[in-house]
Amino acid sequence: MAKMEVKTSLLDDMIGVGDMVLLEPLNEDSFIDNLKKRFDHNEVYTYIGSVVISINPYRSLPIYTPEKVEEYRNRNFYELSPHIFALSDEAYRSLRDQDKDQCILITGESGAGKTEASKLVMSYVAAVCGKGAEVNQVKEQLLQSNPVLEAFGNAKTVRNDNSSRFGKYMDIEFDFKGDPLGGVISNYLLEKSRVVKQPRGERNFHIFYQILSGASEDLLCKLKLERDFSRYNYLGLDSAKVNGVDDAANFRTVRNAMQIVGFMDHETQSVFEVVAAVLKLGNIEFKPESRVNGLDESKIKDKNELKEICELTGIDQSVLERAFSFRTVEAKQEKVSTTLNVAQAYYARDALAKNLYSRLFSWLVTRINESIKAQTKVRKKVMGVLDIYGFEIFEDNSFEQFIINYCNEKLQQIFIELTLKEEQEEYIREGIEWTHIEYFNNAIICDLIENNQTGILAMLDEECLRPGTVTDDTFLEKLNQVCATHQHFESRMSKCSRFLNDTSLPHSCFRIQHYAGKVMYQVEGFVDKNNDLLYRDLSQAMWKASHALIKALFPEGNPAKINLKRPPTAGSQFKASVATLMKNLQTKNPNYIRCIKPNDKKAAHIFDDALVCHQIRYLGLLENVRVRRAGYAFRQAYEPCLERYKMLCKQTWPHWRGPARAGVEVLFNELEIPEEEFSFGRSKIFIRNPRTLFKLEDLRKQRLEDLATLIEKIYRGWKCRTRFLLMKKSQIVIASWYRRYAQQKKYQKIKSSAIIVQSYIRGWKARKLLRELKHQKRCNEAATIIAAYWHGTQARRELKRLKEEARRKHAVAVIWAYWLGLKVRREYRKFFRANAGRKIYEFTLQRLMQKYFLEMKNKMPSLSPIDKNWPARPYLFLDSTHKELKRIFHLWRCKKYRDQFTDQQKLIYEEKLEASELFKDKKALYPASVGQPFQGAYLEISKNPKYKKLKDAVDEKIIIAEVVNKINRANGKATSRIFFTKTNVLLADQKSGNIKSAGSSGRCDQVSMSSQNDGFFAVHLKEGSGAAGKGDFLLSSDHLIEMATKLYRTTLSQTKQKLNIEISDEFLVQFRQDKVCVKFIQGSQKNSNIPTCKRKSNRLLEVAVP
Repeated sequence: MAKMEVKTSLLDDMIGVGDMVLLEPLNEDSFIDNLKKRFDHNEVYTYIGSVVISINPYRSLPIYTPEKVEEYRNRNFYELSPHIFALSDEAYRSLRDQDKDQCILITGESGAGKTEASKLVMSYVAAVCGKGAEVNQVKEQLLQSNPVLEAFGNAKTVRNDNSSRFGKYMDIEFDFKGDPLGGVISNYLLEKSRVVKQPRGERNFHIFYQILSGASEDLLCKLKLERDFSRYNYLGLDSAKVNGVDDAANFRTVRNAMQIVGFMDHETQSVFEVVAAVLKLGNIEFKPESRVNGLDESKIKDKNELKEICELTGIDQSVLERAFSFRTVEAKQEKVSTTLNVAQAYYARDALAKNLYSRLFSWLVTRINESIKAQTKVRKKVMGVLDIYGFEIFEDNSFEQFIINYCNEKLQQIFIELTLKEEQEEYIREGIEWTHIEYFNNAIICDLIENNQTGILAMLDEECLRPGTVTDDTFLEKLNQVCATHQHFESRMSKCSRFLNDTSLPHSCFRIQHYAGKVMYQVEGFVDKNNDLLYRDLSQAMWKASHALIKALFPEGNPAKINLKRPPTAGSQFKASVATLMKNLQTKNPNYIRCIKPNDKKAAHIFDDALVCHQIRYLGLLENVRVRRAGYAFRQAYEPCLERYKMLCKQTWPHWRGPARAGVEVLFNELEIPEEEFSFGRSKIFIRNPRTLFKLEDLRKQRLEDLATLIEKIYRGWKCRTRFLLMKKSQIVIASWYRRYAQQKKYQKIKSSAIIVQSYIRGWKARKLLRELKHQKRCNEAATIIAAYWHGTQARRELKRLKEEARRKHAVAVIWAYWLGLKVRREYRKFFRANAGRKIYEFTLQRLMQKYFLEMKNKMPSLSPIDKNWPARPYLFLDSTHKELKRIFHLWRCKKYRDQFTDQQKLIYEEKLEASELFKDKKALYPASVGQPFQGAYLEISKNPKYKKLKDAVDEKIIIAEVVNKINRANGKATSRIFFTKTNVLLADQKSGNIKSAGSSGRCDQVSMSSQNDGFFAVHLKEGSGAAGKGDFLLSSDHLIEMATKLYRTTLSQTKQKLNIEISDEFLVQFRQDKVCVKFIQGSQKNSNIPTCKRKSNRLLEVAVP
């Protein structure tokens, strides 16, 4: 039943509490928990009475569609769930129907969604107001002013990718029908210091990046710009690119918006030229120079940038160059020109860039106002939308944060005053007694800042105007003297002793206790930023420009209008504009949107309790709730109240015929609600405690369940009765149709039976007639058939006689032929018998040989020498021929294969053949070496620098160079050595390359090895050789077969004698003067490639092989 219920109040299906005034209990924790609960369910809007709390979801939600606009259009404020459209509709209808000027105040810190909230308000108003070509043009111009101002006034900060760095107040003007006529925009305190310097992780204003990313090559060439951000000193590089932001597409949007608002093409080009000039000003750098009189002056390092700036702005290069190097001071008809050092020159450059961009922004606002202002002079209704920076508390707070927080103090003051005023007016209007409400009045903080004699702004202006040396420290000293006793001012250097030992407060700072909390301000830069000084030489240089827009931005540069009066300070200007804004707001009916940022990560679905708590405090939301519920927490008109709760009383349910107020009185008396919990106004019922309202809601919910049960019971009875009557009527219809069907079936059955009987009779008669006709036909055909059979018999007898006669004639011919043949054979037999057998044998043998060779031609194997296939022998008498032919063919294809070899390959195969003759079937290691190519030189001696000594010692081609393990004669341990030979056998140290032993390969007498699968071998040297003094060499190698073969061939080529290769599991070696037996046994090895040797005695050395 809940799904079928029409929603008529924000209390229906409420997640948490939709109106914080009804929150019970009311404290900071419950306030935050309620916001978090609603945020987790995508409910980003909550009410405090008529104030809307908006939490930035950091993602798109489907709650701003045209269907939603229609849903909230012309609906009561508390009728639907909290939404910014409800407040927009309430404000618009009050303006249209009650002729009350409205203002919508949107506040919150950077990143809380203030700019988006203002866009939503304007888009809603544009959607619900009148239509028409003229009205649509005005609406489009008002909406398209936002992209232009955002491009020039917004920037990426650490808290927000599209942070407004200026305050904006727009008055939208309507006619008596509620159709928009135009608008007026006011801007407050553009953060122009961002032009020349940005904090880490932040960007300059969007327009700089948009031009460089989205402008065409032709436009960039005209503006003398390049796309590379790193070419410009005023652009921070650490955050030049922002995820999810397409600067090129935004640039096209801005150009289109400027065209819609009414900018001419030459005006747009002029604006871009000024932006380019500001960007290139940052690239001007200065170098110090000393004059003859000892004064320091500055010169521009690279005048190319200056030249391009002058070409863009139409300023004489020498005039602008002098303005950056000299300063002229006029006093009492005298002019004094002084040089600027490097620091002053940089200050002048940055001051010019800031003033140029700030004045361009003000000109843009003025130009937009000219386009969107109302063209008629009829009386207009006004709706103001204020989108201004929220309260700011950073790690380093300066002059900008000071005046921003001052503005928020004024807004908080007017918010409390107007809220109390609205409450008091409603109580008086309804005839309810007004009671005084206790609340924190921040007028004392505003007075600390803006007092004309002792205020901080007044002290700052006085310090800036006084003669003598003026610094930030002197300003702080003055504050310590004047404001030391103020309860909301804190300074460590003041006379107040309680802050002397406060280490959290540096000496160069002061602290103000705002309504939102304590904020510490660094005094550095206050004086310079308040002066906002631009040297007159630069103003005059700008006025001399041929560029019409730049000349218009600096009217004070006209020599004919020189004003020696000091211009107003930035603080005084902002104070005056805030006063004007407050005066304007007090003439309008206020509507409030309080924006809250849920987290600092700019991520969806994250709710940071501490951050939200901080914002709740400085927005004063709890204070606002307490003010709203100090008297009566809930109030509602009699008609909707009676409509919502009339089911709780029998007298008012289902219809009340009298006045609504009387019905509510009867209802509350019936429910026995204490009289102190409510009061009757002229048009509304006032409920003091939220518990009373929730009790009514619980009773209503229970009553709705009871009513739902009653409705369900009545519906079920009606449904059953209706179903019974329908079934009864259906039964009668079915019975009549069945009787008709049964009679039809009976008739059809009788009819089909008659047809069947008729068909059987007709069939019997037809079959009888058919039998008679067939009998007659058979009688007629019988004679014909008998005659045919008789004629056939006669023909067959004649045919048989003729065939017998033909067989007899053929037999006579055959017998006669055989007789003639016999006579011929008898005649020639004596000549044939002598040579017939031999000729038949030769003929048969010739045919068999021919067949054999033809089959061999088709069955020949491949030309590969290793192919063992050969056709099978067809006849036994060809056995020897078959084998000889196989041998000849194999020899022939081997020759063909050898003819393909190069000399190097022939040498390799000769070595392989030599190895086969020496080791095949003798050495178990030989089969594994057959598939391994003999490389010889395994070490790149010529390329490795540590083998330089070996390279120098050997000047011949190396036959084999390999790392071997030399077996120690004393203990059998192995040591790595390098073994290589051509005409000499050398052993060298592997690490150092030093030669350990050397001898001629012709001195080798014998090589001994085992028959096992090991690499152990002994080189026996001839007696009398130089190396034989120590005895024979015992070595181990992974390439034993190759080394023995190459040593054998080398010895043979040198001495013409074959080297003796002894293969035995026991052999003798000469160690100095002793003969030692080397015996191979089966055993385990520590290293699979090196046999384990062990000296058993002076006469025995055992080698363990696997």
